[in-house]
Amino acid sequence: MSVATVSTAPIAGQKPGTSGLRKKTAVFRQPGYLENYVQAVIEGVGGVEGRTLVVGGDGRFFNDQAIAIILRMLAANGAERAIVGQNGMLSTPAASNLIRKRKAFGGLVLSASHNPGGEDGDFGLKFNIANGGPAPESTTDAIFARTTALTEYRILDENAPALGTLGESRLGGMIVEIVDPVADYVTLMQTLVDFDRISKLFASGFTLRFDAMHAVTGPYAKAILEGALGAPAGTVINATPLPDFGGHHPDPNPVHAAELFRLMFSAEAPDMGAASDGDGDRNIVLGRGISVSPSDSLAVLAANIHHTKGYAGGLKGIARSMPTSRAADRVAEKRGVELFETPTGWKFFGNLLDAGRVTICGEESAGTGSAHVREKDGLWAILLWLDIIAARGEPIAAILKEHWKTYGRDYYTRHDYEGIDIATGDRLMADLRTSLASLPGKTFAGLTVKAADDFAYQDPTDQSVTRQQGVRVLFANGARAVFRLSGTGTEGATLRVYLETFESDPSRHDHDPQEMLSDVIAAADAIAGIRERTGRTAPDVIT
Repeated sequence: MSVATVSTAPIAGQKPGTSGLRKKTAVFRQPGYLENYVQAVIEGVGGVEGRTLVVGGDGRFFNDQAIAIILRMLAANGAERAIVGQNGMLSTPAASNLIRKRKAFGGLVLSASHNPGGEDGDFGLKFNIANGGPAPESTTDAIFARTTALTEYRILDENAPALGTLGESRLGGMIVEIVDPVADYVTLMQTLVDFDRISKLFASGFTLRFDAMHAVTGPYAKAILEGALGAPAGTVINATPLPDFGGHHPDPNPVHAAELFRLMFSAEAPDMGAASDGDGDRNIVLGRGISVSPSDSLAVLAANIHHTKGYAGGLKGIARSMPTSRAADRVAEKRGVELFETPTGWKFFGNLLDAGRVTICGEESAGTGSAHVREKDGLWAILLWLDIIAARGEPIAAILKEHWKTYGRDYYTRHDYEGIDIATGDRLMADLRTSLASLPGKTFAGLTVKAADDFAYQDPTDQSVTRQQGVRVLFANGARAVFRLSGTGTEGATLRVYLETFESDPSRHDHDPQEMLSDVIAAADAIAGIRERTGRTAPDVIT
């Protein structure tokens, strides 16, 4: 075994965010860029000598070449075994499951999630720890520290094996095990939802359109929906993963899944529409003539989870990210279980799940999950909806409206201002934070501010504190506006504004959310000065 020790120097800007390091694909392809970061990961997690690691990604452009480099570096740094999805493919929830099932030390997950792919698109790499979840801040801080001090990296002077053939081979002293990326995930799903009951639902004539968006979930959805569950051929569309996602943006929102949304609000709509994203961890669910917001989806699933096979014992607790609507809070209160409000980022749910404090958790950005893995899981959420529909014998619209009748409706929307100047975004947030003490008592667009703060979270399991997680403004009528700068993009900054108001009267549950939130939208703009600062007259994406 010939190991090359290559002299290098720190590369600026390799600081991982809540979902690892994301950059333009061209940046990752620069000589030494990936190698530097992988060596920093290896050293930042304490080394990989004698360890087993899982490796796989969403199949975007550069996925296979990057995996070959990673395998050569793992072998050079003494790893004992690398478990790799066939052809380099593993959805993020499937990777989490595989780490947990095989009791691996961790995993290197290659994905930029819902970001566009292709040679001119985005690329990402993150490290997941032994529980299957994203690395905590202490680990990502250690990785970043190594990126600033690296002087060399180690790589095997030998080609990595081809990734298309199942089975084991050797790369230096390391075993490379190529596994079916779908099989273990299907087995897991069979323990969580009632496949027989859902099969009978499809046999009765129930129709579904699942848009895999030419992303990694396609093979999983084909195997489960059209295979194990017997849904008709053609139920899953855009099922073949492509390196550039077919030239589309693999984000299941009304803008990027517009064709699915048009279908579901047309006369030809099937009973259910659904989609997942680039790496399979996000989801959207629609019924005929109705879209289920991700915040409502979390609340409805929590309220009905006892109907499903794997959760017959009911709820232990619910966790949601702070910007997610408070619909889930109302379920927790009525069911007498704990509700946890965490920062955005799935790693914050991991401790709660490991401690057995919560059964289900979710983020407003189309992510929902449970204790079965330590990542959000798009296809699982869709299967859970199917199991609940089959158990209740009611369409999605009826289930949703009954939920609002019972718990009230949280009208909710998110406005994204994408690609704004980073300095502009930073100044906007800094000025908001400076103004917090002076906001209470002031009136904007007819709404009086009751309270305002910068969200901080103390983890109830390890007492760690995370600060500056978003500015919250609560109005006297109970409405709320939240402001955050997102770290999931690769160009400029994305300002996300989350807007919410509660309506208890069932006769007012069928209005357009943008209409019902018009005063909150106006107040948020007035408070932050979004139009004046950014020059934008409208958000780029409304969800």
